[in-house]
Amino acid sequence: MKVIIVGGVAGGASCAARLRRLDENAEILMVERGPYVSYANCGLPYYVGGVIKEEASLLVATAELFRDRFAIDVRTGCEATEILPGEKKVRLRDVKTGEVSEHSYDKLVLSPGAASIRPPLPGIDLPGIFHVRTVPDVRQIGEWIASRGAAGTAKPSAVVVGGGFIGLEMAENLIHRGFDVTVVEMAGQVLTPIDAEFAHLVQAHLEKHGAKLALNDGVAAFEPLDNGAIDVRTKSGKAHRAELVILAIGVRPQTVLAKTAGLEIGALGGIRTDGQMRTSDPDIFAVGDAIEVKDFVTGEWSLVALAGPANRQGRIAADVIAGRDARFRGTQGTAIVGLFGAAMAWTGVSEKTLKRLGDTDYEKLYMHLNSHAGYYPGAKLMALKVLFRKSDGRVLGAQAFGEDNVDKRISAFAMAIQMGATIHDLEEAELCYAPQFGSAKDPLNFAGMAAANTLSGDMPLVHWDTADTGFLLDVREAVEVAAQSVPGALHIPLNQLRARLGELPCDKEIHVICRSGQRSYIATRVLLQHGFKAKNISGGVLTRAMR
Repeated sequence: MKVIIVGGVAGGASCAARLRRLDENAEILMVERGPYVSYANCGLPYYVGGVIKEEASLLVATAELFRDRFAIDVRTGCEATEILPGEKKVRLRDVKTGEVSEHSYDKLVLSPGAASIRPPLPGIDLPGIFHVRTVPDVRQIGEWIASRGAAGTAKPSAVVVGGGFIGLEMAENLIHRGFDVTVVEMAGQVLTPIDAEFAHLVQAHLEKHGAKLALNDGVAAFEPLDNGAIDVRTKSGKAHRAELVILAIGVRPQTVLAKTAGLEIGALGGIRTDGQMRTSDPDIFAVGDAIEVKDFVTGEWSLVALAGPANRQGRIAADVIAGRDARFRGTQGTAIVGLFGAAMAWTGVSEKTLKRLGDTDYEKLYMHLNSHAGYYPGAKLMALKVLFRKSDGRVLGAQAFGEDNVDKRISAFAMAIQMGATIHDLEEAELCYAPQFGSAKDPLNFAGMAAANTLSGDMPLVHWDTADTGFLLDVREAVEVAAQSVPGALHIPLNQLRARLGELPCDKEIHVICRSGQRSYIATRVLLQHGFKAKNISGGVLTRAMR
């Protein structure tokens, strides 16, 4: 059996190595248009920032390793130009010489990835404007910074176009390199997969560490200035001077090969595959950033340019080619971005996606919990949002922001979602505990307990967008209210509540406030058992501050 794999990063490399482990007799040819295979493009911003010191560290594996260890014919600088599915052949072109050759296949795997979006804006080809997609890209950025990036200024400036993963990671690393950085983002928030209130937390954190944000403003043109500098002109008419510009607008699936081969392309522009990574041609498979995948929670088609899913898809394609029964379950979009010592992570569906779909069978809760036991030094507050079904308690999504242990909480939520867990499973989850790592009741346990209380009616919830429809009761201590008051709220400290119930209306729904939602839960329980109509404002004033 002869298998040709087009693309030697993430999905393609994983497919090649797995297939060799399963079939020692298969003839495997892997071609890669660029100079490297299996490099860590997720680490590229950190090479620019100097965290990763050596370019070689970005190379997870080399062509030589694939040849020597796996007996795989690897050809870098080799581009697939055409697929002839009727003849089961691929035309390959040597990038340097232009020589074209034809190769037959029994199975073909497409892993061409996605290309950085480069809109046809005036001046976009000026020197000093870069993408961050490949190792040569970041090498050029490093050389530019070393030779002329500062342009003789006391503090060089940079503009990052795009507020997604790469854009924000590049902003952080350029600030570490001494640049004055402005992030220009067309949308009204950074990190568009997350809900707006968590984007507000990220944005405040970025600004705290020196990043300037220009939101709701797209780039209109680039104009050259003296000394090699560039004016980045935006649609609002503003201009941002930069010695260096990073284009991180996003990526688009590379589907030219697939289209010319007549393969099915989805509405989002990616190659359509089934659960076994087969395209509309049963002998052609596709994996990675170029394909559309099913969202695990909603069942919608989506584009997810993440290395984790790409590697799993490559493995599954290899299994199927080798005659095994393997299937891709879909993606939850689990992701994390680290920024100035903090992390924003998420998994599953967001609330704005549920609203877009018209889905009303969900509830949400906000929590602000310590990353580990509060009595042990170094505990950090973590903001957490959990979405779950009102009808059956199934966990739908989670988002978290904080400076410690955010990754392990969202990873646990991701596994819970993939296994179809409910909030009751979160209640009973047995997780690692020692004071420096967590609490006896982990944030996952707390989330499950709070969600279960909500569904059982023990803790009716209300959220800040509708909280002012009821009578506001603030049960914090006087010193807290003095520091941050809620207009229109009656203040009765929790410890005085039972003695002052007579001050509360019996004919109105009482919405209870505290700092994070825990004391207001206790107050809500007191009020409900004394015959009042009461609801807990989820997440307290800490969540109010996120709006």
